Amino acid sequence: MAKLRMMLFFGSFNPVHKGHIALAEYAVERGLCDQVAMIISPHNPFKQSWAQAAETDRLEMVEAACKASKYPEQIVPSIIEFLLEKPSYTVNTLRHLKENYGSQMEFSILMGSGLINQLPRWRDAEEIIKGFDIYVYPRPGHPMEFSTERTTFLEDAPQCSFSSTEVRDALERGESVETMVGEDVARYIRSKALWSLGYKLTVLNTAISHSPEDAELYIERGKCYFRQNEWGSAINDFRKAQQLAPDMEEAKQCLEMAEERGVKNVAKSMKTDGVDYAVISKYTNLTNAEIDKL
Repeated sequence: MAKLRMMLFFGSFNPVHKGHIALAEYAVERGLCDQVAMIISPHNPFKQSWAQAAETDRLEMVEAACKASKYPEQIVPSIIEFLLEKPSYTVNTLRHLKENYGSQMEFSILMGSGLINQLPRWRDAEEIIKGFDIYVYPRPGHPMEFSTERTTFLEDAPQCSFSSTEVRDALERGESVETMVGEDVARYIRSKALWSLGYKLTVLNTAISHSPEDAELYIERGKCYFRQNEWGSAINDFRKAQQLAPDMEEAKQCLEMAEERGVKNVAKSMKTDGVDYAVISKYTNLTNAEIDKL
């Protein structure tokens, strides 16, 4: 009996979007495999993961996306890496799959052109390079610079004009993402308010409580306050980031921007209340011409 040809599509899927599903559908349609397993990467305790949704949330979204695909019986979610030892290494997952299912399945890997360039630096990379067929789809701006004898470049694979990062950014701005993730995934995101500005602030507060010396966390939280026009809170976070990392240019730039915006906001409020320009200038150091523009 022929083995089931299982293609492994690893990713954080944070969140899964139409581009991911289009690639899985392409693999099925081209006869590259019998099934595609969407392997959801777990939280890595050795990496900053504040921007990553909970494993259960990402699983629910991948399940919804698979069910809504053209081939729900052939494109399936997998939680195998949730069950294995952490931190998660691809080679460990592959070993587990071969040891436990190798008699029934033949495994291949699907990855982007940017990711395969990193493959030589992975743990026990030679074992992956020699032991598995690797199918590589093109990613804009990431030409394939490394390949193996068992690599197939999928030149005509569908390319996506957006990334999961852009989906999260759109959600943070309060924009609809249905066209990027599909109706079912978008509905789930709305039900949990995932990646909204309030969600991000809650996650960052928790992250800062666990890592109070991480300057980047204060910068990210400061940006959230900045978007909410909470200038004082934003300035405090940017100052804290600068204190923790004096050479971090982003902290300096963010602080300058927040202080300028905060001063102008105070001046505009005073102007609206009819306060004399001389008084406004005294408290904000703005010129009359600058006050006029507010």
